[in-house]
Amino acid sequence: MKKYFFALFAICISGIHADACTSLLAGKAATADGSTMITYNADSYVLYGELYMQPAADYPAGTMVDVYEWDTQKYLGQIEQVEHTYATVGNMNEHQLAIAESTWSSRPELLDTTAIVDYGSLIYLTLQRARTAREAIEVMTGLVERYGYRSTGESFSIADPNEIWVLEMVSKGMKEKGAVWVAIRIPDDCISGHANQSRIHQIPFSDKENCMYSEDVVSFAREMGYFEGDDSEFSFSNAYAESDYLSYRGCDGRVWAYFNRFASGMSRYLPFVMEMEGETLPLYVKPERKISVRDMQAMMRDHYE
Repeated sequence: MKKYFFALFAICISGIHADACTSLLAGKAATADGSTMITYNADSYVLYGELYMQPAADYPAGTMVDVYEWDTQKYLGQIEQVEHTYATVGNMNEHQLAIAESTWSSRPELLDTTAIVDYGSLIYLTLQRARTAREAIEVMTGLVERYGYRSTGESFSIADPNEIWVLEMVSKGMKEKGAVWVAIRIPDDCISGHANQSRIHQIPFSDKENCMYSEDVVSFAREMGYFEGDDSEFSFSNAYAESDYLSYRGCDGRVWAYFNRFASGMSRYLPFVMEMEGETLPLYVKPERKISVRDMQAMMRDHYE
């Protein structure tokens, strides 16, 4: 029987969030045992990796769920409960759907303080409602469209036993309820990662099987004055993220170190990571060998050695 395994290390699920999260990903054809793997940690002295359990449950029609902001425990409002929720432990549910994240700075005007769903609530509500990565993307984007999105920019790793996706999302601010977003499937034989910096640049709009996006992902950027070119030139990261020298060196640098450990030719991207110049660090690369759980553990301990 084929073995599936999700590596979720030092899961940052306490009530305090720090902008020092790292999530590394490996497709099932890139791993030694054929598993999909994602990691998740937060470099913080106050995050201890508690694993909270929610049993599966059934609810009568009309039941509402109280939503509290994950970072502050501030009450945000209520949303409609579904009839059946799945069992969860930490950041995985009974169907081996797993979700991790890292936060990045979006444009300051893109914050909706009236929205009900924040990034943390979005993760755990989705784990209770979805069985696959694709279904999770539908649930997550549907929730923020209906109830608004309260957080800043966010990258989500979404994995099931067969697929891994990276979903990036940012609120539309007080101007309009909801979020603009894009999700790209990581090829099975590739590795990816994100670490507090938006990672999706060009969007393969015609690849409907491996890419999903909000209908206004480009038009909203044009409306807000963030972008003026042709759709083929659009970069989600450039349009919606606030990036600076530290964002690239300290955040994309962590992803570059992962790529550099397992793939050759990564020196070509050093100018981008070090000086914000040259060729953009790709969303994913193909490793030269299969990656094991031990490899992932070692990589999460990497200090650019």
